[in-house]
Amino acid sequence: MFSKEESAQLRKQFWTSFGKSFPRKWILYNTHIKDFSFKFVANKKEAMVCLDIESFDRVKNQLLFEQIVDLKNILLEEYLPKAIFDDNYQLENGKIIHRIYVKHQETFTIHNKDTWQAAYEFFNETMPQFEQFYEDYEDFIKQVIY
Repeated sequence: MFSKEESAQLRKQFWTSFGKSFPRKWILYNTHIKDFSFKFVANKKEAMVCLDIESFDRVKNQLLFEQIVDLKNILLEEYLPKAIFDDNYQLENGKIIHRIYVKHQETFTIHNKDTWQAAYEFFNETMPQFEQFYEDYEDFIKQVIY
């Protein structure tokens, strides 16, 4: 069991090491759509690459999620065959969002450094695919709200 401070230090070390191992500018929050962002997730149980739609405007959320669902077959066939679409994903803080994500299939915990390299490689292989999908269909996705 790790103390809060030890756990925080490990998380910091994990992300710093990832940034040094794979130095690259990711899209993440720079989608030009408020509350529509790509995220890396790494915690005690799992690692994931996500696209989160989490505006307080429920109509906007639903419209954006439906645009992505309209592209679901393309996303699955051409970019990320293991992507999961969840229109009611519950975050740890209890907030419900729309999330499209890909889970790292290997055993992972941020508290075990032996699992980090495989997660880094998963991030580095998966996020560029997600970003390419977004870049290819950005205009189609944005048209629903602009």
